[in-house]
Amino acid sequence: MRILVTGAAGFIGANLVLRLLKDEPGEVRIVGIDNMNDYYDVKIKEYRLSEIEKAVKSHSNCTWEFIKGNIADKPLVDRLFSDFKPQVVVNLAAQAGVRYSITNPDAYIESNLIGFYNILEACRHSYDGGEEGVAHLVYASSSSVYGSNKKVPYSTDDKVDNPVSLYAATKKSNELMAHAYSKLYNIPSTGLRFFTVYGPAGRPDMAYFGFTNKLRNGETIKIFNYGNCKRDFTYVDDIVEGVIRIMHKAPRRTNGEDGLPNPPYAVYNIGNNSPENLLDFVDILQQELIRAEVLPSDYDFDAHKELVPMQPGDVPVTYADTAPLERDFGFKPSTPLREGLRKFAQWYKEFYM
Repeated sequence: MRILVTGAAGFIGANLVLRLLKDEPGEVRIVGIDNMNDYYDVKIKEYRLSEIEKAVKSHSNCTWEFIKGNIADKPLVDRLFSDFKPQVVVNLAAQAGVRYSITNPDAYIESNLIGFYNILEACRHSYDGGEEGVAHLVYASSSSVYGSNKKVPYSTDDKVDNPVSLYAATKKSNELMAHAYSKLYNIPSTGLRFFTVYGPAGRPDMAYFGFTNKLRNGETIKIFNYGNCKRDFTYVDDIVEGVIRIMHKAPRRTNGEDGLPNPPYAVYNIGNNSPENLLDFVDILQQELIRAEVLPSDYDFDAHKELVPMQPGDVPVTYADTAPLERDFGFKPSTPLREGLRKFAQWYKEFYM
């Protein structure tokens, strides 16, 4: 199998590659692409790639190639598809983060819209000349598309036409673009709405990672909406398990009554289906940081926290309806929050201390 993973040095991308190298049966060829930008510490991306290189050495039936490049570079993407001829494309490359989209919107237009368009066009032309082409395009969407939706849990049947950030708008645009290409060119595609992914070697801009950095430095952490936020925290291994199950089961190509293709298109939530209060989350994080000896046992947590109002672009709750995921793939994320934060705290100590 030939698999292309974009955003391969990213949090989810690198963990997906590691899992494919470990568990995928038969001969597997994986090409990863990432622009290695400095949105956050590049050393973490380099660490993830080094872990992949270690894994490759112990799996003789797998080949791995990494390309440093930007999916917004159309000639590069076209050459990659022409030379590698991927059967499965997992598009995880994107500019992430709600707050950053408020101050630096250009990055989101380039990566999330232009870059994704280039991937769709390359998938379209992969069938030229009677070629087998891409059998399945899997791409990252986000729980952010639900905006300030008051109905919970969030269902993929809900209307999501009122984004509260540019980041969310680009992710909803990805779903619309993929639907159009699925309809026009019969490209099997599946969008995945990820819910607050966390774990070892994660993104430093995520709350749990940023809180840890600040607490370790003796700084005060800000807990938004006075702690009245709830998040469907989803451990990265659960996300990867969902991606792998889905990538092997593309939406079926069928024709409608008019003889034209029905769009082979689907969207799923991947979340823990059990939102945690932010204050409870921070309390568990503190306990696990003390357990891992990242923080001293007598750390005065109350002296280092501040309850503040909601910030622009944020939402008070995220909560995934995972019934369709369970129905179609027999899978539901289940890693307990404490277990996931314990693994993060252990990794943090090894990486930084």
